[in-house]
Amino acid sequence: MSSNENVHILLVEDEKTLSDVIALNLRMEDYHVQIANDGNEALQAIRNQIFDLILLDIMLPHVNGFDILKEVRATNQVTSVLIISAKDATTDRIQGLKLGADDYLTKPFDLEELMLRVKALLRRGSTSSISDVYEFGSNSINFKTFEARNQHDTIQLTKREADLLKLLVDKEGEVVSRQEILKKVWGYDVLPNTRTIDNFILAFRKYFEKDPKQPEYFHSVWGVGYRFTA
Repeated sequence: MSSNENVHILLVEDEKTLSDVIALNLRMEDYHVQIANDGNEALQAIRNQIFDLILLDIMLPHVNGFDILKEVRATNQVTSVLIISAKDATTDRIQGLKLGADDYLTKPFDLEELMLRVKALLRRGSTSSISDVYEFGSNSINFKTFEARNQHDTIQLTKREADLLKLLVDKEGEVVSRQEILKKVWGYDVLPNTRTIDNFILAFRKYFEKDPKQPEYFHSVWGVGYRFTA
């Protein structure tokens, strides 16, 4: 049995010819694919099942893709979302990524590139050299449930927070550049806002440091990137 047979993908696309072609290529790789042809069908599908990956068009009948993405992220930080859209303005890409999309591919696109992005997103969610639960100091992070604990509180992490933490922990002691973080965590090679990653690091210090102003674990390396030390 192929390991892909356990992967469930929701394809949300109202262009039938395109959805048929994408679904065919995914099924040839043994993925389970469910198709939603409009926003209402997509919402019904995500309310009934947790998918490993959602391929999401933006311009849809009834409910647009951004509103669907908001609903997904309101209750589910686990599922990866790849936006596939003819809306190619930078503002649209940034909006999608801010709402919680993991990657953004503009139409028209090469099918091989789509398949590579699908595999990369699925791999990102399933592999790491660290275990599901990581402990440092009086803190712990469960990368499977996105739940973290410090000395006093339990914290529910977002998927992006967990992905960034996983990257930093996996490269403990190394300086990780902004460019590497954006490519591996955001799936995006242009920084939309110079404060974006800084704000995540500030949040981590608030969660895990005894004194956020004198961090023991999460360090900024001026002009280069960030380093985690346990």
